[in-house]
Amino acid sequence: MNITELSNKILNGDRRALARAITLVESARPDHRTQAAELIDVLKNSGRQSIRIGLSGTPGVGKSTFIESFGMMLTGLDLRVAVLAVDPSSARSGGSILGDKTRMDRLSREPNAYIRPSPSQTHLGGVARRTREAVSLCEAAGFDVILIETVGVGQSETVVAEISDLFVLLLAPAGGDELQGVKRGIMEMADIILVNKADGDLKPAAMRTCSDYAGALRLLRKRPQDPAGFPKAMMVSALEEHGLQTVWDEMTELTNWRRGAGHFDGRRAQQARYWFEEEVRQGLLSLLQTPKAQASMFAASEAVSRGESTPSVAAQVVLRELQN
Repeated sequence: MNITELSNKILNGDRRALARAITLVESARPDHRTQAAELIDVLKNSGRQSIRIGLSGTPGVGKSTFIESFGMMLTGLDLRVAVLAVDPSSARSGGSILGDKTRMDRLSREPNAYIRPSPSQTHLGGVARRTREAVSLCEAAGFDVILIETVGVGQSETVVAEISDLFVLLLAPAGGDELQGVKRGIMEMADIILVNKADGDLKPAAMRTCSDYAGALRLLRKRPQDPAGFPKAMMVSALEEHGLQTVWDEMTELTNWRRGAGHFDGRRAQQARYWFEEEVRQGLLSLLQTPKAQASMFAASEAVSRGESTPSVAAQVVLRELQN
C-alpha cells in the first residue's frame, strides 16, 4: 500500500480512501500496524482541527436517533459531519451487527456526512481500541464535526472522554434522581447532559429528570475547564427535532471559551499523553502472546487449577520469568 498516495487522497476528502485507511488502522496484523502508524504520522501535521463530540448513554435512550437528527441539522449549516459508531461485539462469537447506517437512513444518504460503524471487539470503556486513530483520520479528511457514539454500557464508559473535546451524556426521562446524578464515573465526565425523548406523554417526566440532574450538577466540584453554567442539563427531542439548535449553540459557546482560555489545546495534549501510555500498556500485554510466555502461563495455570499454587504466587512466578 502506498501510504503517501493514500494520505493525499484523505487530505483531498476521498471517502473511499478514508474507509480504506480506517480499515487499515483497525487491523491487528503487524504489517498493517506499521503502515497505520506511518499513515497517522504523515497526517498529524494536516493543520485541520475538528470538534470531537463523544456521545454516550444507555441502550434505548435514542443515541442513533439523536445523532441522525443532530447530524442532519449540522449538515444543514454547511458543516461536514463524520459519525464513528461503536457496536458491541459478542463475547461468544466475536461478531457485531454494525447496523448504524440502517438506523441512520437519512444521514447515510447525506453527501456531507460519513458514517463508519466499528466493532468494539470486547474492548472495555465504550469505544473500540482504534477509535482514536479513526478520529484522527476523519479530522485530516476535513470533517468539521466528528460524532463518536459509544456502545452504551453504563457508569464506567469514560474512555470516550479521552478522545473527544466535548462529552455529551444522553438520558431517558425518569432515568434517575439527584442521588443518581451525583454518582462518580460517567456523570462527572459529562460536559452536557441531554434528557432525550422530551415529547408527547414523556415531556413532563423529561422536565422532572432535567431538573433533578441540573440540581445534581450544582453539587459537583467545579472543573477548571468549565465556564459559568457548565456542565449543564438540557432537554431535547430527537424525534421531533426540538432543542437541537440550542444544544449546538451551547456546544459552540463552550468550545470557543475553552479555546480562548487555553483549555482546548491543553486537553488534547493530555489526551495524547494518555494514549501514549495506553499504547505502552497494550504493547506489554501483547508480550504475553509469545510462545515462551504462553508456555509459562499454561504451566502456572495448571498448577493453580490443581491447588498447588495460589493465583497471586503463580502470577509473580510468571512475571519474574518474563523479566529474565
